[in-house]
Amino acid sequence: MLKKIVLLISLTFLPSACMAQDVTMTKKPFGGWKNCIWLSNGQVELVATTDIGPRIVRFGYVDGQNFLCELKSQMGLTGGDEWRNYGGHRLWHAPEMMPRTYDPDNTPIDYQWKNGKLTLTQPVEPTTGIVKQMEITLHPRSHQVTIIHRLTNTNLWPIKLAPWCLTVMALDGRAIIPQEPFHDEPEYLLPSRTLVLWPYTDMQDPRFIWGSRYLQIKQDPRAPSKQKIGALNTLGWTAYCLNDEVFIKRYPYDPKAQYVDLGCNIEIFTNPDILEIESLGPLTELDHQQTVTHTEDWFLFKANIPETEDAITRKLLPLVKKTDRP
Repeated sequence: MLKKIVLLISLTFLPSACMAQDVTMTKKPFGGWKNCIWLSNGQVELVATTDIGPRIVRFGYVDGQNFLCELKSQMGLTGGDEWRNYGGHRLWHAPEMMPRTYDPDNTPIDYQWKNGKLTLTQPVEPTTGIVKQMEITLHPRSHQVTIIHRLTNTNLWPIKLAPWCLTVMALDGRAIIPQEPFHDEPEYLLPSRTLVLWPYTDMQDPRFIWGSRYLQIKQDPRAPSKQKIGALNTLGWTAYCLNDEVFIKRYPYDPKAQYVDLGCNIEIFTNPDILEIESLGPLTELDHQQTVTHTEDWFLFKANIPETEDAITRKLLPLVKKTDRP
């Protein structure tokens, strides 16, 4: 039995009794991968492939658009020593470095479907000694999924890392990160908002919309360059607007923790091909056979959210409120 360091808890209460009764699990191909697991509650559906990974490759309304990016040139591929993005949702460990971060996930993984939970487990990464695992629970009566991400150290020596969960979103959407509450009164003397920039970040890039209450980043297939920003977000949510639908990712914040990348628990990366919403857990030292966890909750809503800050406050914040833990 693995010893566990449980640093973060789920943001959403999920009833355990008879959870699987209203969620169906089927096995059928998706995007060129033959061995995929489809979960559906009749309203929304999630697809994970077991040919590579762990990877979630689809999340959306039943028969609706896929909120996760489908990289057509890489879908269905397996094997080889080259790391591929593939699109979809993946699990990494931070801080980012070469070659450790880019250990390929091109081989088949194990899965278990039990008590309404789908668990995806990767073999030990040969270059890092880390085991990656996702435990996925689709809520039976709402547009919600909870994903518990686990990293386990199988090395005989301790290692320091942070869980890093990257969701590659579909093209032509817009990410929204809430800023910490804005005040202009003179008695506020200490800083309260952390914004982190990478060496290639151009703050004049038109994909950025800088506001007093929100930061917005557009995915533009016609854009010529890559951009990235990070933040320490104590409010614990990021949204993605796409064709009159909204994806909301909830993630924890620990005020006592140390975060990587100058103190980020959320990062956005975009280039002409993708936009990634990346949440991070605290930096943690793992001894032999210890595990660290990081939980995300995903939600879907049908709504058109204009770019103005007043519209975001009026239309998006009530949806975010619905995702609060009871």
